[in-house]
Amino acid sequence: MTNTATLHISTGPDALALTLRGVLNLATTPDILARLARIPCPLPKLIRADLSDVTRMDDCGALIVMELSRMTGTAGGRLDLEGVPDHVRDLLAFLRLDTPPEPGIRRRPRPGFLTRFGEKTMHVVDQSASHVSFVGEATVTLASLLRHPGRLRLGDTVMYMQQVGVDALPIVGLISFLLGLIMAFMSAVQLQQFGANIYVASLVALSMVRELGPIMTAIIVAGRSGSAFAAEIGTMKVSEEVDALITMGFKPAMFLVAPKIIASALVVPLLAVFSNLFAIAGGLLIGVTTLDLTVNAYMTQTMNTLSIFDINWGIFKSVIFAVLISTVGCFKGYQVRGGAASVGQATTSAVVSSIFLVILTDSILAVILRYWRP
Repeated sequence: MTNTATLHISTGPDALALTLRGVLNLATTPDILARLARIPCPLPKLIRADLSDVTRMDDCGALIVMELSRMTGTAGGRLDLEGVPDHVRDLLAFLRLDTPPEPGIRRRPRPGFLTRFGEKTMHVVDQSASHVSFVGEATVTLASLLRHPGRLRLGDTVMYMQQVGVDALPIVGLISFLLGLIMAFMSAVQLQQFGANIYVASLVALSMVRELGPIMTAIIVAGRSGSAFAAEIGTMKVSEEVDALITMGFKPAMFLVAPKIIASALVVPLLAVFSNLFAIAGGLLIGVTTLDLTVNAYMTQTMNTLSIFDINWGIFKSVIFAVLISTVGCFKGYQVRGGAASVGQATTSAVVSSIFLVILTDSILAVILRYWRP
């Protein structure tokens, strides 16, 4: 049997007649599809395809029928298959191409503005209700731990403390050291013009301890640990492990949320303190090597600039940032529905939301500090 096929096209006023003959397979289908693509538009409402002389058709040949269906659907017309042999009918039935598209099918119109606005509003309301429910559950769980500390999974808490704190120390130290070095170098360019080199120590220390240290630490923790929390709980949701805990009578918030929040609240302030120390060390390096300052003079100016309130304020903000990051990460993990794609979306959303809330909270605290200073 030779691999040859022919296509005869006859155009009438009300219909387009096609006659297919021969073998429709990988070798002959491309030429026929190319001829169909060259048929001028607009197409008639009715396309008749005579398949009585088709000796063999495989899945590649079925692409011709799919293309004819697409053409009729675009024109809003109807496709009639005539003289279909049994072997072709069986193939089309197997591929679910035996039912022609209904005439006049159109794409679903895009919803109007009010419809889309209503859908978004309902989505925001649903998300807000989920937020309130999760925060309430987490708050009740933490309050119950104050009355019954023995319920806390100490092993998991220590493990998360290591993941959030100890494992993040190298990257936090490196970034903070470079940040302090850059700040000292850039400020020295201006302060040298006034002979105020010694105030480089004040600028680096105050800006890092009060603002940049807690923020940089929070951003790093959000990228490392907040995403990890969301991915861990999200994977458990996909594998139905959270549902299994509920079925067995356990509270998922006690097992999954409380250790993460407590561990973050304990170690992130320590990370912020280390961040401040490394940043001061970076500024010290520039001060000693570039500004002709002594180590004793630089450290004395740093200690004279900082107060106990500044240090405590930075630690207080770090605790708030840690609770925000861990809570958002756990919440986004609980929101996972579906498979791996949903886990990835939750992880990304956890990082973005955490960083946004950290910056927003820091702005609010800055305003509070502006009008309230002991």
